[in-house]
Amino acid sequence: MTNPVRRYRLLAPIATACMLVVLAAMRPAGAELRIDITRGSVEPLPIAVTQFIGGGPEETRFGRDIADVVAADLERSGLFRPIDPRAFIQTRMALKTLPRFGDWRVINAQALVQGRAKLEEDGRLKVEFRLWDVFAEQQMVGLAYFTVPENWRRVAHIIADAIYKRMTGEEGYFDTRIVYIAESGPQNRRIKRLAIMDQDGENHRFLTGGAALVLTPRFSPALQEITYLSYYRNTPRVYIFNIDTGRQELLGDFPGMTFAPRFSPDGKKVIMSMAKDGNSEIYTMDLRTRVVTRLTNHSAIDTSPSYSPDGKQVVFNSDRGGAQQLYVMGADGRNVRRITYGKGRYATPAWSPRGDLIAFTRISKGIFYIGVMRPDGSGERQLAKGFLVEGPTWAPNGRVLMFFRQTPSDSKGGGGRARLYSIDLTGENEIEIITPLDASDPAWSPLIP
Repeated sequence: MTNPVRRYRLLAPIATACMLVVLAAMRPAGAELRIDITRGSVEPLPIAVTQFIGGGPEETRFGRDIADVVAADLERSGLFRPIDPRAFIQTRMALKTLPRFGDWRVINAQALVQGRAKLEEDGRLKVEFRLWDVFAEQQMVGLAYFTVPENWRRVAHIIADAIYKRMTGEEGYFDTRIVYIAESGPQNRRIKRLAIMDQDGENHRFLTGGAALVLTPRFSPALQEITYLSYYRNTPRVYIFNIDTGRQELLGDFPGMTFAPRFSPDGKKVIMSMAKDGNSEIYTMDLRTRVVTRLTNHSAIDTSPSYSPDGKQVVFNSDRGGAQQLYVMGADGRNVRRITYGKGRYATPAWSPRGDLIAFTRISKGIFYIGVMRPDGSGERQLAKGFLVEGPTWAPNGRVLMFFRQTPSDSKGGGGRARLYSIDLTGENEIEIITPLDASDPAWSPLIP
């Protein structure tokens, strides 16, 4: 039987062969075709994504499938509105030459994507694409890639990232993966397994078999490793799982309860909360020496630590002020300061990869909220709410969040389904990420190198 983790590795390598053209497309009035994602609400930009041209039947299939994934990625971002291909006037084959821009202006396409898929003699798949500013009639970007044919879906994500970056000025987030907890079984005997998938739900794999309860998976900055908590014979253990090899490494058995391990930004440490003698404190473990260092020392519960992207600060939640609130401290445990004073309780903080925001869960009057705030606690905004919404995780560009939402159970124990959702910082583009089983505790990977 093929190891699914090893098979996933076969999908990873890809090389950018050459950059064909990169031009700044200037409109006659001097205005560049660009999406301003810093505004509170953005009207999706109409874009035509044409089926990539292929010679034979297999190349044609690759071209169609790649175009479909590119269009789906862009639409899911909420910033683009792919135009229905049935409205296209210029045919796919006619696009072998330059676009007839008048045909695209008629259907209100402001940007146009065209491409080609070709199987080389050595078996590699060559994929090239061009992004056009329809009104300026200029090419904005053009790239070509060589890869193994099985890797076509990842090529599509990379193309969508290139388009997103050219149109917004921000890094994309489509060539990424999500690790999460797949849940099944009755509520009182829940089976929880590690699972991994592309950010759009494709290429789904289970990483563990479900014999032991697993919780709170988190990616390392190096991408190929996940840290998570597992209960083996009712003993909490922290593991590191190598995605490429499928190898699990035990960091240690920890007394009492252990919560929410995360990697430091440099990948050299794991930070976590451990309860000793009934008191929960925050600790770090050096992954090279296995030395454990205590950061907090308070009679209250301190838990859910998350590093700032520069590794200099840590946000965590604590009830040391009488209610569960968020605090920030130095990476050495000094200079602890409270940043939230709102009503209700705050939990599961996660520092943005950009460093400008902290995401969190807030519970007030029985309602759960996913929100963001600045690192000093100002500018708090709620993005999503529900019976139970929890566990925000950031896309690597810091513009999109993923979380899980659970519905209430009925009197017979039915319901209670948990699902993953993504939402952007406007709070207006909430999308369910389809998974084969119930899903919770998502963690978003960095961009795949």
